[in-house]
Amino acid sequence: MLVEALATLAAAAGGAVAQAAGTDAWQAVRRRVAELSGRGDAELERLDRTSRALEPGTTADQESERVRQAGMWQARFETLLESLDPEDQQRAADELRALLAFVTGSDGDVAAATGRAVARDGGTAVTGVERAGGVGRGRGSGGRSARAFNTGDAEATGQGSRAVSGVADA
Repeated sequence: MLVEALATLAAAAGGAVAQAAGTDAWQAVRRRVAELSGRGDAELERLDRTSRALEPGTTADQESERVRQAGMWQARFETLLESLDPEDQQRAADELRALLAFVTGSDGDVAAATGRAVARDGGTAVTGVERAGGVGRGRGSGGRSARAFNTGDAEATGQGSRAVSGVADA
C-alpha cells in the first residue's frame, strides 16, 4: 500500500494528465508520462485514447469524462509507484512532481525536450517556440506566455545565420 503522500501525488498527477489533454502542453506531458512508465508505445496509445476521450463534443458530460480519465491515470501512477523499490520510487515521485509543476505552469506555448537547431550560410533554425513581435505577455504574443525547457543545442555558422533552441522573437 502506498503511503498517503504518494497516493496524493498519484491523484494530482492523474488530474494533471487529464488537465493537459488538448492543450499546448499535451505533447510534452505525453512524452514524459510514457518515459516515466517505461511502457513506450503502449503507454503512448493509452495517452492518445485519453486525449481523444477528452476532445470537445465526444461526450455529453465532459467533466465526468475528465474525472474518469484522471482516476484512471491516478490508478496507473499508484500501480507504478507500488512496483518500484524505494530509490526508484523516489525518482518516479520526483518526476511526477516535475510533471505537476509543468502542467500547472503551462498557460501558453511550451517547448520541451526539443531537438537541435542548426543554421548555416545565412539561414535561420528554431526548435521550440517562435513568436512574431516578441515573447511574453503584452507584446506580440496575444497575451500568451511561452516557456521552454530541456531544449537542445543551437548552432549558427556563417554570416547572418541564426539558430535558437527555446523561445525566439521572430
